[in-house]
Amino acid sequence: MWPREDSAPRSDGRQAAVIDVGSNSVRLVIYRVDGRALWTIYNEKVVAGLGRDLPATGRLNAEGVEAAVGALRRFRALLEGWRAEEVSAVATAAVREAADGRAFLKRVLDQTGLDVRVLSGEEEARYAALGVLCGQPEADGVVGDLGGSSLELVRLGGVANPEGVTLPLGPFSLGAPKSLNIERTRRIVDDHLAPLARRFASPAFHAVGGAWRNLALLHMQLADYPLHVAHQYEIGRSDALDLARFVQRQSRSSLEGIDGLSKKRFDTLPYAALVLERVLERLGVEKVVVSAYGVREGMLLEAMPPEVRRLDPLIEGCEALTAQRGISPVLGHALEAWVGPLFESLPPLFGDRDRVLVAAACRLADLGARLHPDHRADLAFDQVLRAPLAGMRHPERVFLAAVAFSRHSAAQPPHPTVARVLSAERRQRARALGSAIRLGCDLSGHNPRLLEKSGVTIRGDRLALNVLAGWEDMLLGEQTTRRAQTLAQALKLKLEMG
Repeated sequence: MWPREDSAPRSDGRQAAVIDVGSNSVRLVIYRVDGRALWTIYNEKVVAGLGRDLPATGRLNAEGVEAAVGALRRFRALLEGWRAEEVSAVATAAVREAADGRAFLKRVLDQTGLDVRVLSGEEEARYAALGVLCGQPEADGVVGDLGGSSLELVRLGGVANPEGVTLPLGPFSLGAPKSLNIERTRRIVDDHLAPLARRFASPAFHAVGGAWRNLALLHMQLADYPLHVAHQYEIGRSDALDLARFVQRQSRSSLEGIDGLSKKRFDTLPYAALVLERVLERLGVEKVVVSAYGVREGMLLEAMPPEVRRLDPLIEGCEALTAQRGISPVLGHALEAWVGPLFESLPPLFGDRDRVLVAAACRLADLGARLHPDHRADLAFDQVLRAPLAGMRHPERVFLAAVAFSRHSAAQPPHPTVARVLSAERRQRARALGSAIRLGCDLSGHNPRLLEKSGVTIRGDRLALNVLAGWEDMLLGEQTTRRAQTLAQALKLKLEMG
């Protein structure tokens, strides 16, 4: 997976809407799709609780039906004028399993015109896996998508054919909103998971669904973690077990006293915590990775042409993030060609991800172009740190933010996340990469053709900045010298210019 080979400006993006009728919530998400990059531009949810009565009655909750139909009428109005091919509407476990599911869908069609597609359990599992891959193409292990009525488990095996199952282990299927009976519910969950333990055993577990995202946010709070971004947040086995056991033993009143938890999940969160605990134990999980991407994003990934799916979402996202400000993407490609060989000569700090991070950082070179020059470093840092970019883990996110800071400043980023998440060696490399991008921008005056007249390499204990004969007075001025000296210091080398 790599960036587009050409450096021509990207074609205009498009908008796509996904309506998701789940067992607990009904949601509309409107996306902007820029090639391989997705941006959520509108997100509205109604907690209808369609599946709340399903275990007891086999039917959809009556109040939930009214709330869901009302929400879908509103969503249809919001999408007035959209073409049918731009809107996807799907329903999952509750509608799939309810005796009155078909009647509900007919009512929705009659009152809204929305032809809602009911996903099978296997389709739901597959789209959940594709969603995780949409957000992290190199993900491996097992995906668990916990909804209101079901848990989908799927082993990642590429885009073509993920292997998955659906289980009746959502909170409503297990007894919510009643108080959790830990021992009884644990036996039920174990009975479902035990036959699948060998098939889905994995050290890495990718957790999809709002309940598990809320658990991750709670863990961040308890751990005093400074970066509140749920996507790709990782929790080790011991911490995840402690968290799950803590939450499942809390009463509703106790959960109400915890800041940051969704009020709509107080009845279901203990059930979600217990299911997570049993998954960890039964599947031998060593690491939980939270994914903010799921079924909806999986559907969008599947709809992309194969050549677009193969693109790197981080590089594409960084390029789109800058292009949205009306800045040409050509400079990013030129900078990558200019600084790439220099950093390829250094020992990798992120394994085979170093090249991707260099490419992404170069695409962000002009992110601060329209920001106040006195505050560019801080503002660019904050934007990258919190931007809804896919395809990177938290250390990579913080690294790119630190690079964006050093692109505009020779100082160190003051944010506590940097020291908390990055090693000293990675902090130094971020400073060097940001300094190299700054040097390239200032040497060329943002003109990619001038970069072709120069090169920067390491020769022993020296950083060599060379330009073609006859170009010295035009490219090696006072500001260029200062920028080159900063880069040499960041690499702990002596500067040689000529």
